[in-house]
Amino acid sequence: MSTRVTNEMVTGSTLASLNKAQLALQRSERQLSSGKSINEPSDDPVGAGQAIALQSTLDGLVGYERNVHDGIAWLNSADGALTGLNQLTSRARELILQASNGIDSQADLNNIAAEIEQIAESVKQTADTQYAGQYIFSGTATATAPYQQGASDAYAGNGGSIIRLAGPSAGVAVNVALNNVLGEGKAAGDGKLLDTLRTIAEHLREGTPAAQKALSGEDLEALKANIDALSGLEAQVGAATDQMKMSITRIEDLTLTTTEQLSHVQDTNFTQVAMEYSNQQAAYQAALRAGASIVQQSLLEFLH
Repeated sequence: MSTRVTNEMVTGSTLASLNKAQLALQRSERQLSSGKSINEPSDDPVGAGQAIALQSTLDGLVGYERNVHDGIAWLNSADGALTGLNQLTSRARELILQASNGIDSQADLNNIAAEIEQIAESVKQTADTQYAGQYIFSGTATATAPYQQGASDAYAGNGGSIIRLAGPSAGVAVNVALNNVLGEGKAAGDGKLLDTLRTIAEHLREGTPAAQKALSGEDLEALKANIDALSGLEAQVGAATDQMKMSITRIEDLTLTTTEQLSHVQDTNFTQVAMEYSNQQAAYQAALRAGASIVQQSLLEFLH
């Protein structure tokens, strides 16, 4: 049984070919104008899925980079505060050594005691350092000042950790437990910095031989231990800062690699697409001329 090719079939096939050629031409035009090889999922379903996944990875890296920069700023604030505390404790040590010479009058010792008390208040004020409106030494109670000025040396924060994510499972603690070094003063009798400073002030005001001996002995040793503890916190902050800086380098490398991968998936190869566009344009024009000839012949045959 033979199949008869009708004019309608020829015309339909011609129009279908023209539409196909026009769609290919339009797709190449979009790729050239947008610079993207995938402008809608139907252009390349597999490539579109890869592009979405890669873009999601890039968005995540941007968030991690923001976290790391915030963490570094937080740590820089902590480092500055610890440097200030070291200066205060160094001054307290100088005063103790001065008072231990045994030649100062009681009035001089009282003045030194007053300065030591002022150093204790400055220590608490430094401990109340904030970053972006948050108290950096209060644990997770960042809205609460860790210490109040005045006679009470009670710690008002908690022992929680502030974590900044530098990756899916890479969290870095940016806060340090300064209260473990400062303590809670004379009332606690914990031997920490505030307790040491309050005790030193008392011994200075007593002015007895036993108090004088304590200044040059146990008080000086206690202050040295407090200074060493502060140095330990500085080392902890420095290590965390180095870790954050290494994370920045890793994130930048991943961002560059992922961006290149995304570019390979979705960016237009202008040389290749331009050649395709030129060929498609020529083919489309030729198809138009051929189609016009076929349609004219079909019309003449119909009239005859």
